[in-house]
Amino acid sequence: MPCWPCWRPTTCAERAAPYHRGVSLHLFDTATKAMREFLPARSGTASIYVCGPTVQGLPHIGHVRGMLNYDVLRRWLLHSGYDTLLVRNVTDIEDKVLTKAADAGRPWWEWAATHERAFDAAFEALGCLPASATPRATGHITEMIELIERLIASGHAYAADGDVYFAVTTFPDYGKLSGQHLDQMQQGESAATGKRDHRDFTLWKAAKPGEPSWPTPWGRGRPGWHLECSAMATHYLGAEFDIHGGGADLVFPHHENELAQSTAAGDPFARYWLHNAWVSLGGEKMSKSLGNIVAIPEMLRKVRAVELRYYLVLPHYRSTIEYTDGALAEAASAFRRIESFLQRVTQRAGAVRVGTPTAAFGAALDDDLATPTALAEVHNAVTTGNAALDEGSEELALQRAGEIRAMTGILGLDPLSDQWSAESTTDDSLHEALDSLVTGMLETRTKARAERDFTTADEVRDRLLRAGIAVEDTPDGPVWTVKES
Repeated sequence: MPCWPCWRPTTCAERAAPYHRGVSLHLFDTATKAMREFLPARSGTASIYVCGPTVQGLPHIGHVRGMLNYDVLRRWLLHSGYDTLLVRNVTDIEDKVLTKAADAGRPWWEWAATHERAFDAAFEALGCLPASATPRATGHITEMIELIERLIASGHAYAADGDVYFAVTTFPDYGKLSGQHLDQMQQGESAATGKRDHRDFTLWKAAKPGEPSWPTPWGRGRPGWHLECSAMATHYLGAEFDIHGGGADLVFPHHENELAQSTAAGDPFARYWLHNAWVSLGGEKMSKSLGNIVAIPEMLRKVRAVELRYYLVLPHYRSTIEYTDGALAEAASAFRRIESFLQRVTQRAGAVRVGTPTAAFGAALDDDLATPTALAEVHNAVTTGNAALDEGSEELALQRAGEIRAMTGILGLDPLSDQWSAESTTDDSLHEALDSLVTGMLETRTKARAERDFTTADEVRDRLLRAGIAVEDTPDGPVWTVKES
């Protein structure tokens, strides 16, 4: 296996930097249902496996939300001095991929590759660091067959008419990850006559006419979904690795089955299990099957990519996001306040160097990646920095700005970074002037509403609307955005 440091996109000088000894990261582990201190399997390194996309269609913000959460975790581990390896798989052979490709009349491999590129583009657009490896399931059939052979040899799996199943009753700890009882479980698989127990799950599927297949000791066929991740995770990260991440909807059956088959085969597997909540729309989890998705291209017509990243990173990763246009606009406005301060400092005091994050910011991320608290600390620094500028204390303002760049950089949100500063399509001075004018009009409107002068309030809002400025009233006050042309 290649040496760990060479797997991540950093410089040799950065890798030679001493580890940050003060870190005390605690994460909520799904397996133990408790907060646990992060103690890696290998000193000075951190290994993360994230269940990547099943490339059946275009990505939506529910998909991207999870990847952003693990991107923040990776950035914090890197900042804390760990050589960090993140593997994100691609499920390119699965029932949904085959069905969608057949419905579209296109080859399954072409359908999968097309949507894999769409996911990669979405992750890149929203500032995710490139994964250390992005293995495809179809590239690791050999490892999957070897894992099945180990399970059959140990009595945990059996073959029947070309299919291979995991026998769940042979594994006493089955159900502990998800907290379910064995007699209440449903795998969600189609009925199969070869199963000894209806709760057993499929490791290998016998070949069907028109479907892709590979040769095995049990006949031609293709892998089951759960088998794929176990084989890829251990191939790249070893029999024991640190963190297995994914969406909360994967706890059962996917992650329960991964854990069972891997540990039954003798692998320690993941030391920590992390699960992010989903994005909902109208109270329902966002999913293609429900038809309530909000696709990334549509989002990027509403706000800039960095503003969408802010919106998805702001809530705690274990909290569900209920999507609304108003909440998105409010998040975009909040990010612009950070951006405007840094631009203001640059114009008044010169270039802003990246400083050191505050202790409160670090404590927030060490507390199970508490991004709401971390971003509150960023906004506290913006407030004190603006006050320093108003009082003519440019040195203090520069210090606050440096702290802000460090903190937002860890979150992948530094407005002055090469990626996001190049994204802005509006001249800085023009944006400041527009913000000043609109804010003044909104203050007039707020005063009129307080005095119950609704005619004046409505007139101000209508004038802004005619000028292409949309106003959203929120509990924290009015938020404005430039409407799409």
